Amino acid sequence: MADTLTLFTSIGLSEQKAKETLKNEALSSALKEGIIQAQRVNGANGVDKAMGTLLYSMASRLKDNKRLVFLSDCIAQRKICTELQLAAALDFVKSHPEDPISQKEFDEACGVGVVITPEQIEDAVESVIKKHKEQLLMERYRFNMGLLMGEARSALKWADGKVIKNEVDVQVLHLLGPKTEADLEKKPKVRELSLMEQLRGEALKFHKTGENYKTEGYVVTPKTMDLLQKHIEFTGGQVEKKVFSESKLFLQANDGICYLRYDDTNPEKEEEKYFTAIKDMVEWLGYTPYDVTHASDNFQKLYDLAVDLIRRGHAYVCHQKGEELKGHNVPPSPWRDRPVEESLVLFERMKKGMFAEGEATLRMKMVMEDGKMDPVAYRIKYTPHHRTGDEWCIYPTYDYTHCLCDSIENITHSLCTKEFQARRSSYYWLCNALDLYCPVQWEYGRLNLTYTVVSKRKIIKLVETGVVRDWDDPRLFTLTALRRRGFPPEAINNFCARVGVTVSQTTTEPHLLESCVRDVLNDTAPRAMAVLEPLKVTITNLPKDTKMDVRVPDFPANESKGTHTVPFTRTVFIEQSDFREVMEKGYKRLTPEQPVGLRHAGYVISVQKVIKDSQGKVVELEVTCCSSDTAEKPKAFIHWVSQPLVCEVRLYERLFLHKHPEDLSEVPGGFLSDINPNSLQVISSALVDTSVKGAKALDKFQFERVGYFSLDPDSSADKLVFNRTVTLKEDPGKI
Repeated sequence: MADTLTLFTSIGLSEQKAKETLKNEALSSALKEGIIQAQRVNGANGVDKAMGTLLYSMASRLKDNKRLVFLSDCIAQRKICTELQLAAALDFVKSHPEDPISQKEFDEACGVGVVITPEQIEDAVESVIKKHKEQLLMERYRFNMGLLMGEARSALKWADGKVIKNEVDVQVLHLLGPKTEADLEKKPKVRELSLMEQLRGEALKFHKTGENYKTEGYVVTPKTMDLLQKHIEFTGGQVEKKVFSESKLFLQANDGICYLRYDDTNPEKEEEKYFTAIKDMVEWLGYTPYDVTHASDNFQKLYDLAVDLIRRGHAYVCHQKGEELKGHNVPPSPWRDRPVEESLVLFERMKKGMFAEGEATLRMKMVMEDGKMDPVAYRIKYTPHHRTGDEWCIYPTYDYTHCLCDSIENITHSLCTKEFQARRSSYYWLCNALDLYCPVQWEYGRLNLTYTVVSKRKIIKLVETGVVRDWDDPRLFTLTALRRRGFPPEAINNFCARVGVTVSQTTTEPHLLESCVRDVLNDTAPRAMAVLEPLKVTITNLPKDTKMDVRVPDFPANESKGTHTVPFTRTVFIEQSDFREVMEKGYKRLTPEQPVGLRHAGYVISVQKVIKDSQGKVVELEVTCCSSDTAEKPKAFIHWVSQPLVCEVRLYERLFLHKHPEDLSEVPGGFLSDINPNSLQVISSALVDTSVKGAKALDKFQFERVGYFSLDPDSSADKLVFNRTVTLKEDPGKI
């Protein structure tokens, strides 16, 4: 393993990327073979980073390893030098799966040996600019230069894109001259595509209903076309019918109907509270499934199909122990060739509870894409199921259930994350082995965030050890936790739209999600004033019975959206950090020598007396005030509260200290050893203005100059509890 890791880093992969690659056995094996072959061809010259990038891209995209050596040779000999050529090469070998490759045809298709001169590039760009000259002169540097690039590249398919771009830049500069001030003015902000709009774009890449056979890797049998025709008749052929499998949300966007299906095949792990939470979260995000189904709805059908699979000679009852079946180098089963009738009798006995757990399984006679032989279809578990009770003691596995439930529900597009790609071949094999309609499985990359864990098993461990309270602890990144923390569903959808839907695994920093949260809350969270660490201020030149209402805009940038009033009396409270007894350079808020304005109140206050306790801590200020209309404009205005409500405020930081708490090379002691001791700070006696008094759980506010906050469900009539959702854009330490 260490040698392979070194081999992968030698071609330019980062250590983290190399480790991720090692987790994918099929990719790891193909890449290793490709590198070794390239080294054989190149000898002492080895494999440089550019060559390594192409080898990695080839290994991750090549479906048939029969052509791996041939393509590796082409990369090593620098016949294939660009991603464009590699894409053409992959298309060529895909369209010639069995034929001997004609080197001449291959070279022509992939641009091998084609040399594009600078003169050719200059002429092509000149021709394109001439075509668009009138519009260029009118729009100048606001013109879409990508259009020029695209047309020039079409004319010179194998030209270096960077050289074309440089030539475009030179010729555009020659035509338009340097940018003027008008050219440098910002364009009007273009509306960002919503998640739904982006996913509708992604849908254009999907196959049309009934055209399953046109997708990559789809297996066509003599009965395929008849089965597809029946499928079209059932669905009407007009609507794409798509699947939600647990949390897979995004096909809702594509004008079809979407199922939310729970693959509840393991009675030991299924709890109704998890299923209810998933449905709640789906609806919270703004999606309404066409129907909610369960794999357990089909237990009888699945059993009948398993009997049929045995009769067809594609499955057998096996007695190898669970430990023997783990991993990928499973010894062949001595019961693989047992008679069909014998397996039928034994499978019936399994159903009737005549075997102990682990004493027998039903296995399918097939090899999975990752090389695993004869995956298990049924196993024995004497555990009541949360929906079917004690009706069954044998339960189907995910590998067996998923594709058959898709087929039963007439799904057209079955979406799952990339790690299930290794199961695609078994998906197609099983439907075809039973002569059933076969949907198409589409995989997309899992989105990961740094400084967190998302594994169900690890989150349960965090809960059991008391690190977090439950699944909705706001320090986690579960959807229930994000909702409790105050993240709006629109922000999560916008974040997904920004990151995009890709086939590669993506790891993103939490601050990108938090930025989307701020964008939404800035427009939707009304303002209030809260003081987390109060300092009492008495305004001595106001009468003791002074009380007035101060009108505060809910959204200062757009006062037409409403206002609220807060009381203003002789006693107010400010943040302790907004006063310093000793003046420091650059400090703009209240000091004995420097006045400060009170936001919205129309007053400027000046310190007259600093009152301290017996330990020398400042506990109160006596000040005088004057109207901000007559006073010299202060350097800063601060927030305040008067006759406030006492509340609890919970401030959250990252739960883990390291970016990748699950990476043992980064955290040798494991993720539980990486907990941030300061991930939660509870302020029990913060003060907030009375405008929030009628708030309901999960209502959101911007506490001016402090951050965005959401009312926690722990709140009561006697005491409100606020969770800090995110800080403001400004650095909290800004002076």
